[in-house]
Amino acid sequence: MVANSPGTVTGLKAATLYQITIRSIGAAGRSQASPPKHAKTVLAAPVLEVHSPSPDSILVHWEAVYTAVGFSVSIMRANGLGRIWKENTTNTTLTFTSLDSGTLYTIKAYAWNANGTPGDDSTCNQRTSPRAPANIRVSFDSGALEASVSWAPTEGAFNYTVMAVSDASELSCSTTFSFCTIASLQCGTEYLISVSARNEAGYSRSTPAVTLRTVACAPGRVTIQEDPPGHLSVSWPNVDLSDYYVAFVKSDDGLEVHCNTSLTQCNFFSECGFTYFISVFAYNKAGQSPLGDVFNYTTAPCCPSDVNPVLVSSDRVEIVWSPVRGAELYETKAVDGLNTVECNDTAPACTLSALECDTKYNITVYSFSEVRGSNTSCTSQLITTAPCSPEIKNISKDAFSTLNVHWRSSNDDATYTVTARGEKGLYRCRSTGESCSLGDLPCGSVFSVTAVAKTQAGRSLPSYSVPLETVPCCPASLTVTQVTQSVVNMSWTVGTGAETYITVLDSPTRQSKCHTHQNHCLLGCITCGVNYTVVLKAISATGLTADCAYQSYSSSACCPLGVKLYRLGPNGIRIYWQATRGSANYSTDLYGSKGIFTCAPSAGLSFCDITEIPCGDVYTVMVSPVTETGLKLTFCPKKIYSVTCSGSTLGMVIYRGKRNAEENGAVRHG
Repeated sequence: MVANSPGTVTGLKAATLYQITIRSIGAAGRSQASPPKHAKTVLAAPVLEVHSPSPDSILVHWEAVYTAVGFSVSIMRANGLGRIWKENTTNTTLTFTSLDSGTLYTIKAYAWNANGTPGDDSTCNQRTSPRAPANIRVSFDSGALEASVSWAPTEGAFNYTVMAVSDASELSCSTTFSFCTIASLQCGTEYLISVSARNEAGYSRSTPAVTLRTVACAPGRVTIQEDPPGHLSVSWPNVDLSDYYVAFVKSDDGLEVHCNTSLTQCNFFSECGFTYFISVFAYNKAGQSPLGDVFNYTTAPCCPSDVNPVLVSSDRVEIVWSPVRGAELYETKAVDGLNTVECNDTAPACTLSALECDTKYNITVYSFSEVRGSNTSCTSQLITTAPCSPEIKNISKDAFSTLNVHWRSSNDDATYTVTARGEKGLYRCRSTGESCSLGDLPCGSVFSVTAVAKTQAGRSLPSYSVPLETVPCCPASLTVTQVTQSVVNMSWTVGTGAETYITVLDSPTRQSKCHTHQNHCLLGCITCGVNYTVVLKAISATGLTADCAYQSYSSSACCPLGVKLYRLGPNGIRIYWQATRGSANYSTDLYGSKGIFTCAPSAGLSFCDITEIPCGDVYTVMVSPVTETGLKLTFCPKKIYSVTCSGSTLGMVIYRGKRNAEENGAVRHG
């Protein structure tokens, strides 16, 4: 229904004959239909499908149209500029070529029937695809492993895609600009770089590929060897795309060296006790490879060079040395060929104990680190322990009173020193054998005797001490005093070291003996007028005896017998006696209240005359033997006589008896 004329009927089928009538409709109702008229609808418009198969062409395709015998297709720039291309065809496909790339075109098409009547047309827009970008430039960042790609902008391109293709991977980046960065490239890889442009029509052809070689990869399996010590060999496998290599070796003290080579090995000098950090880079025209694994190699710790024995004894060696670089522990070994003694310590010192005396040891100090282990190239030092302690077997005394000390020992080339230590000092003797003689030891002394061995390696410990006691000292002086005719008193000075004494008076016919702890002794049974040999033995508490010889002793002459007084003239007296044994000199003494009267007989006589003596007195008469030294012995018996007066002269001489001597001792005969 329409309100006004003309009216349009829609929803009809194309190319169909229709009968058309018109009615008016009012309030009163409908009018009758007008006379019919016939009309036929035109052909339907083709339904277009268009796309741009290439930057300079557009392909138009449509389905066949009912009753159509031909089609008319035209194309022009959408902006109205330029010419219009029109093509008639009976096909359902048509391609326009020689178009501008990346340009938006308007396509119009309609069909016509056998009468040449055109049908409805259809219109659509289609842009040609872009051309491939030109002037491709690729720059490579070796540090970031990125490629920056740039190109000249392409007409009609909305965005661009850059492809980096290798044998193992494919990377891309998209952008609306004329440059793009491809990241995460792999080292040691050859990429083909291409760029394509894109719009709603599709992609352009890719540009001719540009070859990009990335930096070579760092060698992955680096082998480090130190042979011989001090020479470090670094080797690695060849890597793709490398032109040459640079190996860097940096020690832990900061010093770094390097070498350039087109080979796969470098040699460096190394020092003990260092940790070296080793990295190898590969180079090509693209630059340096990325940093690979950093390898570290620790050389063996240095060997101590100043091993110094500070103490060497018979069973122990103390050694010290300066700390060395790289050592975490020191292992000290002493080897004597069969046995090994060792000690481990972190300190630069060691005491090797339980060693054999007088033995040669190869002593080596090995430095040790946890990473490298022991440095087995350390040199040995030959150290001989101090000699073994000798063992004193015995001490003997020879005929000359020299003490000979004998010992047992197994040392080689040792000198032995024997020391006798006592209150009176030290006495020594030396020998390279197994005995030596101690002379001039003081008597009456106690010593402790030890022996020590000495070699170039040192001194042994002293032997176990052996006590030594010398014989007591003989008394410096001895005195024999005649006490009575048959008794003498022997006295002497004290002999050092003597506890008791034995005194002996010995004659061919008799011996008199006394054992005492005092320094005097009475000996009886002495025969008068006999020569005696005087012997004294000084004996120590342990029984050591010193035989002391002194000058012989002659006992006194015997006391005379038959002492008598005779009157001799008016005022004189003759004393007469009888000698008992041998010849002797005598002295006579008369002791009275009026004085002492003495006379000495001539040699060989047995009487003596006193020419003047008072009468009327009682006299004690004593005849005493006189020694060769003039000593008068007063132990002989005394006789008592009375001498009376006859007028002024002597009267009777009367014997009154006898008495013992009142005093003992010696009176000098004057």
